[in-house]
Amino acid sequence: MCEPAVLRVIVDQNSIRKLHLPSGIPDTCDKLESVVREKFQIKGSFTLHYKDTDFDEFFSLISTSELKDKDTIKVVQTEPVIINLTTIDSLECAGPSATDAQVPSDDCSLASSAPSAFGSSDDTVLLSFPDSHGQRSKPWPSPFEIPEFAYDTELVLKFANDAYKNDGTALNNPSVKSDILEKLAEKIFQFCAYPTSQQISSVAEALIQKHPCLKEPGSFSGFYGWQTRLKYKMGNYRSKLRSLGCPEVAVNSAKNKRPAAVKKPKKAEINYLPPHPSGVTIQSLEQERVELLDEVKIRDNWRNINQKMARTFSYRRQEIIEKSPSIASILERWPALFDTSQVSAFIFTCNCALNLSDFLSKLLLSF
Repeated sequence: MCEPAVLRVIVDQNSIRKLHLPSGIPDTCDKLESVVREKFQIKGSFTLHYKDTDFDEFFSLISTSELKDKDTIKVVQTEPVIINLTTIDSLECAGPSATDAQVPSDDCSLASSAPSAFGSSDDTVLLSFPDSHGQRSKPWPSPFEIPEFAYDTELVLKFANDAYKNDGTALNNPSVKSDILEKLAEKIFQFCAYPTSQQISSVAEALIQKHPCLKEPGSFSGFYGWQTRLKYKMGNYRSKLRSLGCPEVAVNSAKNKRPAAVKKPKKAEINYLPPHPSGVTIQSLEQERVELLDEVKIRDNWRNINQKMARTFSYRRQEIIEKSPSIASILERWPALFDTSQVSAFIFTCNCALNLSDFLSKLLLSF
C-alpha cells in the first residue's frame, strides 16, 4: 500500500483546496481525475496540470509519477473547439479593404487555444459575440431565396402566375413592382450593402423563376429590366438608410470620405460597420475600453477580456474604419486585439477584408 499523500488543488481562480489521498497518489491520470471530480463535484470536461519545481510553471500532467506529496495541481476546464466553416459563394461584394483584425459572427463561435501574451497557454479562449441590430451573420446565399411580399402582392402574383401558365400573359402592374423592389432591397441588404452586378443578376433570375409572370417579353434573359430596377433601387435604399444614420453606408457619403478613400466592404464581408448596440453610448463604450486596458494586465482573465472586446466591437470598428489610425495607435488603445488568440480569430473566420500580409507588415514596422 502506498503512503498517504496530500495535494494542493487549484479548482478555479477563487478556490484552492487540499486533496487528501489516504491510499497514496493514484497510478494513472484517469484515476486521479476521477478522484478530483468526485471530491470537488466538478462538472464538464477538464484536464490536470502540475506545477513543475524546476521551471516554476504549470505543465500538462501526462503521468502521475511526476507528482509527489504536497505538490500543486490545477484543474483546467476544457471546451470543445468549434469552427463553423461556411462556403462563400463566388459572387462577392466589390470594394477596397477595411482594417480590423476581429470580425464577429452571429452564427459562428470560435474557440482558440493559442498561447496568449496576457494569459496562460493552458486557457481555452472562447470568442463569442452578442447580437446587435444591423449585423450580418450569413454570406451571400446561392441560390437567392425570394422573400414573401405583402399579402395583396402575393395574391396578385398568384393569379398572374396562373394566367401566365395558361396563355403566357405577363404581369404589368406598377404598384406590385414597387412592393417587390422594396422587399428585395431589404433582403439583399441583409447580406450585402453593395451587391455586384452578378449578385443583382442572381436575384432577378431567382425572381422570375419563382414568379414566371414577371418575365419580360422580348428580353433575351427575361429579367434584364429587373436587374436595372434593382440596381437603382439599392442606390435609393442606401440613400434612405444614410439619411437615417446607418453607419455602414453613411461612411461612404461624400461629406465623410477623404479624397481617394472608399470604404465599401469587400467580399460579402459581414458586420463591416455595425451600429452600436441599443442602450449604449459613446461614453459608456469608451469606459469599457479604458477598463479593458486594466483587464489585459490580469493573468488568466481572457473570459472577461473577450466579453469586453465583443461589447466594444462596433466602437472599435468605427474608430479604425473612419479614422484609419496607425498600427502603433491601435496597439496603444486596443492591446488585446494583437494577442495571438485575437489574430487566430481573424485568420479562421476570414470575414475581414484586411489583407493579412499587409496587416503583419504594418505591425512589424510599428515596433
